[in-house]
Amino acid sequence: MHRTFYVPRFWLVLFCFGTASCLTAFYPDKLSLEKAFSRINSEVVQRSRAYETLADASKQVGHRLTGSLNGSRAEEYAYKLLASYGFKDVRFEPFEVEAWTRDTVTLSIVPDRSDNFREVAVVSLAHSPIDAHVRGEIIDVGNGLEGDFAAVKDKIKGKIVLVNIGLAAPTKGARNLHRSEKTALAIQHGAVGVIMVNLVAGNVLLTGTASVTGKLIPIPSVCISLESGQALRSWMQEEPSRLHAMIDMTNTSRKIRARNVVATIKGAKYPDEKIIVGGHLDSWDLATGAIDNGIGSFAVMDIARTLKALNLKPKRTIEFVLFMGEEQGLLGSRAMVENLKQAGQLDKVRYMMNLDMTNDPSGLNAFGRSDMVSFLNVVGETMKRVEPAFPNHMENQAGLHSDHQPFMLEGVPVVGMNGHLDRAVLDCYHADCDKINLVNADQLKNTVRYSTMLLYALADADDIPTKRQTDTQTRDYLVAQGLRTPLQIANEWRWKE
Repeated sequence: MHRTFYVPRFWLVLFCFGTASCLTAFYPDKLSLEKAFSRINSEVVQRSRAYETLADASKQVGHRLTGSLNGSRAEEYAYKLLASYGFKDVRFEPFEVEAWTRDTVTLSIVPDRSDNFREVAVVSLAHSPIDAHVRGEIIDVGNGLEGDFAAVKDKIKGKIVLVNIGLAAPTKGARNLHRSEKTALAIQHGAVGVIMVNLVAGNVLLTGTASVTGKLIPIPSVCISLESGQALRSWMQEEPSRLHAMIDMTNTSRKIRARNVVATIKGAKYPDEKIIVGGHLDSWDLATGAIDNGIGSFAVMDIARTLKALNLKPKRTIEFVLFMGEEQGLLGSRAMVENLKQAGQLDKVRYMMNLDMTNDPSGLNAFGRSDMVSFLNVVGETMKRVEPAFPNHMENQAGLHSDHQPFMLEGVPVVGMNGHLDRAVLDCYHADCDKINLVNADQLKNTVRYSTMLLYALADADDIPTKRQTDTQTRDYLVAQGLRTPLQIANEWRWKE
């Protein structure tokens, strides 16, 4: 018989057998967690307001571009919504950013030594220059991975590269790079412009940042549709002379003040330890950002509503954060981490949980922290007992390019939820079709109830196995997670090899 009473908690974390004994390691009152989960489940199923408030904000605010009037309205909307849920200490955390806004852009294709121009529908990628007028031969770099650039490296200087945003016919095991990383590679190889090809059918144009730093890049980067990309590549094969592209654009960039929105539930036993749960409130301006990231940010606010309505008082402090500036380079989360770092408070952040396009979770993600798997297995299995429909699929893989990243790079443990979105929904990523009609209310409700359970488990546990990593541990962790190369491309690898 496995006995837990005389076994130190450290060994229970490693060697407990069965959910009941593992649960005892983290929760001496093993029924309390399941009871709390049941209450959370009932509250969200019966009274969730995530979908309704997101739909209302889509009408009242519209898009939520950082630095715009709409962005400011979104900040005010979130503040008032949290206050209406009974939070007395809702606050703005302002930060100063360089806010980029699109203006005009045209893309013309012309054969060498010809005046036969063809105009192509195009949209600027964020942080392109405020004024750019370039012409250059088009060089096709395919999927735009490091090997693709290396294969034509002697041909790129002074040219305009054509590159897929995603992976077309990807090599097995190939890992895509972010559009900003592909643009960075183009700049490193001396390109004067970048044409990104969307791989979604239906003449869909998408936007997003082409900058790894959130600052202006020196060359224009634009997006064209799949159909335009196919036509351009076909023309390149048929045309005996070389094809040139002409990119003309104007944009604006100015210093503005944006605001993260923060609400707090004070911890009952360890008030100085905090769990941060966040989602970016901002969106791009082509639509209303219902999926990216309305479903995440409005889930965060409904998680806050749920815990407040149930008057649950976990042991650790919870901060609910609506980040601004994520789309323009993780600006709000970078500002928060920098403020915490300067104040010597990062060690008090025991966990960061990020909801970015998280939808209808099927399991938990330990984000590469193997020392947390036993704990999360306990949580997942308890969730499944409360709601048997929860699939409870565990993952353990870290990623980049959302508001968890600045925390993760400082060694703060990160946890996530594994969700899914239908293909038709994903096809509207950063595009003009990202509207409320894409949101599935029941799936959004699932996001709220399962995320609330995970959050409460982290905040109320007697002990959390993971600690903030040292600088060396953080480096080794990022290497093990396969993140060194993209961070090096982004000039965010601070370690000397």
